[in-house]
Amino acid sequence: MICAGRRHLVRTLADLAAQQGVQLQSYLNAGHHKKAGHPAPISSKGARTLLYDADQVGAYLTGRPVPPLRSEDDDQDHDDDDLLDRREAAAVLGVAPRSWDIYKRHPLLTEHVTDAGGVEHWPRGIVHRYRDTRPGRSTATGRPTGSGDQVPRDELLPRTAPLLTADPAITAAAVVDALAVSRNTAQHALTRLRADRIADLVMERPELSPADAAVALGYPAALVRRATVRAAAVLRARRAGAYLDDVAAAVHHAGWTTEAAPDVQHPADDLVVAVLVLDAAHAPAPALVWDERHGWRTATSRRHPLARGAALPPQGDGVRYLATGTTPPPAALIAALSA
Repeated sequence: MICAGRRHLVRTLADLAAQQGVQLQSYLNAGHHKKAGHPAPISSKGARTLLYDADQVGAYLTGRPVPPLRSEDDDQDHDDDDLLDRREAAAVLGVAPRSWDIYKRHPLLTEHVTDAGGVEHWPRGIVHRYRDTRPGRSTATGRPTGSGDQVPRDELLPRTAPLLTADPAITAAAVVDALAVSRNTAQHALTRLRADRIADLVMERPELSPADAAVALGYPAALVRRATVRAAAVLRARRAGAYLDDVAAAVHHAGWTTEAAPDVQHPADDLVVAVLVLDAAHAPAPALVWDERHGWRTATSRRHPLARGAALPPQGDGVRYLATGTTPPPAALIAALSA
């Protein structure tokens, strides 16, 4: 912590070396800053860049008593103008520093960020204001107890995508903190986004496997097992896209649907299905479902054409398996529906 009004006194190790007339590496090799009685850093514990207070260092070098400074751990009242680094700001919010790296892009924080010794800092009062106004502030997880997700479903992926772009290794817990959604919701969004980006890279560079693409994108192996499985399914869906579009066009031409495009889904991460709702009054079935494992079948519901958990329904009671093979010609499918 940099105490209020002392930013101009911040010194780096390079500054201390220059003060003593030596090169930085020589200063570090000699361990001058580690000698008994040398003032402790004012930067947070674990910080990569060590910062010191010039008054304290000057007193030490001249043999005078080192004046005490307030620290973040003191019980004394803190000042709203104290400057906090990322670790200290994260501690105020009760989150990991990596989560703070996401939060700091909020306009309130970007407006008040300041550089001290090459390290970003934020005024304590601004950090408190952000903490007290951010969504889901009533719990440490960023999601009020007993509440639903705070992000509408159609906004979830657009709002998660920038977080993943900023930090490819982001965890579901960090997304929970940032967006005030449930952990399952956050995990599902990350899996979908990572899978799509892995598939995009494989299509751009066909020599890569999904696992290779995940590494190239900076996704930790421990976080992307499901995403790489889903990416393989996304690639299969894209390869089947032209065929599914041809079927949709044939069904539309037959006058059974007003929709000319299939709804491709992944009810399980390793499975591709497509749905065509037959919304014409004279259509031979409420909907058609294509399953990459078993081909085409009719469904008994327009609203819920897929069985729970992508289960394969038995034939009968309005369910018919159509034509043969997984990709019958559109004309053969139309003939089977008309029979």
